[in-house]
Amino acid sequence: MALPYRWQWRVERGKNSMRGFFGGEQQPRPKICPACGALVGISATRCHECGASMRFSIAAVSKGLSRILGDHDAPVTSALLIANFLMLGVSWLAYAAVGKGGGFTILWGLIGEPQYRLGASYGPPIFYANEWWRLVTAMFLHGGLIHIGFNMMSLMQLGPALEEVYGSARYLFIYVFTGAFGFLVSAFTGHFSVGASGALLGLVGAMLAITTKRGGAYMQDLRSRLISSVVILFVLGFSGLAIDNWAHGGGLAAGFVLGKLLADRQPMNSKERRTAYVLGWLAGLAIVASFAIMLVHYHDPTPFSQ
Repeated sequence: MALPYRWQWRVERGKNSMRGFFGGEQQPRPKICPACGALVGISATRCHECGASMRFSIAAVSKGLSRILGDHDAPVTSALLIANFLMLGVSWLAYAAVGKGGGFTILWGLIGEPQYRLGASYGPPIFYANEWWRLVTAMFLHGGLIHIGFNMMSLMQLGPALEEVYGSARYLFIYVFTGAFGFLVSAFTGHFSVGASGALLGLVGAMLAITTKRGGAYMQDLRSRLISSVVILFVLGFSGLAIDNWAHGGGLAAGFVLGKLLADRQPMNSKERRTAYVLGWLAGLAIVASFAIMLVHYHDPTPFSQ
């Protein structure tokens, strides 16, 4: 009895792998350029369409990371979700290490010295000690399960759609830039703040900008619903709840400006793709560098211990 086609393909792929493992020759195959998607020759070292290197390029590494994350539709959104929940666990462990992780702390009590050490946004260290990395690390910290729950639900609603519109690289840049700008505004007004909501309002701002560039009843309805949600959020902030309207407002404004400046579509040619990858890698490196610097300064004296 003949094997189903899918299993025949798997068996053939296994044979090719074993031939390569034991030194046998594998059938050479054409390559696909990771930057523009063009089909290039078997022995080509550069793409004949866009000139990208076939051995190493930002595009190739970016696509490799997307495959590792597993979600081909919204890999950056998936990575952000994982990073935020991971840092919530780290925050709780930091509180537990100083004997403050018991009771309902995990729900909404993770605010204080451990969060400061992990990179919360606060004006004095940012402006007087040049700890600018806090503008990035703060967007991955939360006050507890309730705080992160609301924010991550919003990220799951907004993120995949915008990642599809802008592409993963530019989407990551929008998220990081607007979140950092929101915390810059917040720090300037003297707030001690954590959370992803500044970046999430940045996504809302970008979406609002998209609705102003596209016509139709759906875009009008979407714009109305977004504006209503933003107004309610700011009203709650002014009502005395622990909501940082300054970070929200800064992120919203930055997102709207970026949404106006960036084309609301995927990059269409090699130049646009290279620019998008550079922006995405700058944002990614900013995250890595910020957390690395946070670790270096983790045991520095804090305002809480003075």
